[in-house]
Parts: sequence; C-alpha cells; structure tokens
Amino acid sequence: MMWRNSTLRYGAVAMIFHWLIAAAILFMFWLGPFMADLSETDPRQFPLFQLHKSIGLTILLLSLGRLAWRLLNPVPDLPVHMPTWERLAARAVHYIFYTLMIVVPLAGWATVSAAPIAVPTMWFGLFEWPHLPILSTLPRAQKIVIDPSLQATHAILAFSWMALVALHIAAALKHHFKDRDQVLKHMLP
Repeated sequence: MMWRNSTLRYGAVAMIFHWLIAAAILFMFWLGPFMADLSETDPRQFPLFQLHKSIGLTILLLSLGRLAWRLLNPVPDLPVHMPTWERLAARAVHYIFYTLMIVVPLAGWATVSAAPIAVPTMWFGLFEWPHLPILSTLPRAQKIVIDPSLQATHAILAFSWMALVALHIAAALKHHFKDRDQVLKHMLP
C-alpha cells in the first residue's frame, strides 16, 4: 500500500488519520451524551469527563495532522458521472468536516478553560494539559457568565457534527451500493 495519496485513491497515512478520527468521533457521540446525563454524584462522572477531554484533544491533534497531510497531498478524483451539484456538495461537506474536527474540540477546550471551577485536564492520566490562558485567567464572575454559552456552543456544534456524519455515511453507502463507483473504496485499505 502506498503512503501518499494519488488521484486514484487515498494513501495509508490519510486512511489512518481518517479511521482513527472517525472511531474517536463516533465514540464521543456516545460518550458525550452519556456522561452529560450522569448525576453530579455519580462516581463515573469525573473519570469519564477526563476521558472525554483526552479524546477530544487527541481528535484536535489528529485533525491538525490530517489537515496538514491533506494540504500536501492530492485528493482522489471524483467519478466523472457525478453531477456538478453533487461534486460541490461533497467538497463542501469535507470543508465543513475539517472545520468541525478542529472547532468542536477547541470549543470543548475553551469550555473547560473557562469553567468557574478549574479542574485540571489530565491527558489520559499522563500529564496535565494546559487550559487556554486568556479564558483560564478570567475572574470567576466572568466565567460564570460565559460558561453556559460555551457549553451550549460545544453541544450545538457536536450535534451538528453528528448530523453531518450521518450524511457522510449515507453518501458513502449511496456511492457504494447505488452508484457502484469507487468513492467509498478510495478510503478503504
């Protein structure tokens, strides 16, 4: 298998980024709502929040790596039979995906950094991940005011991401089963 992308298919590096990030995102779609529904006295809440933050920051780092790799590599050509609107939609969805892969974890990091009660983020229990300096140094009174907005922003973006993932999966399956083209196979080993 080739490491770099070609005009025919994605290379191993792009596939590894794609599937690692996809697995992490799908797990977070379950974990986020699950932990949010736990009572504050549930002993699972603290470790699950730490896990959520660790995975979110990992998604951010992997996404930045994936974006850099994408900028340095060609993208496989879309099938010639695809109508223009579908090509534009496919590209738009990918741009929105890249944006959300970076913005959703950043919104989570901002939320944690501006939390009225400063709880350290221990990245998978290995080391303390720093909070964003501007937000973490705000007075507690300001944090109390902005915290609900940051939490809501993170949640709305995450739910938007869920809808986009569903659309992405549906489109990939449509290409594979209805159109019978190579779009899905571009990203499979």
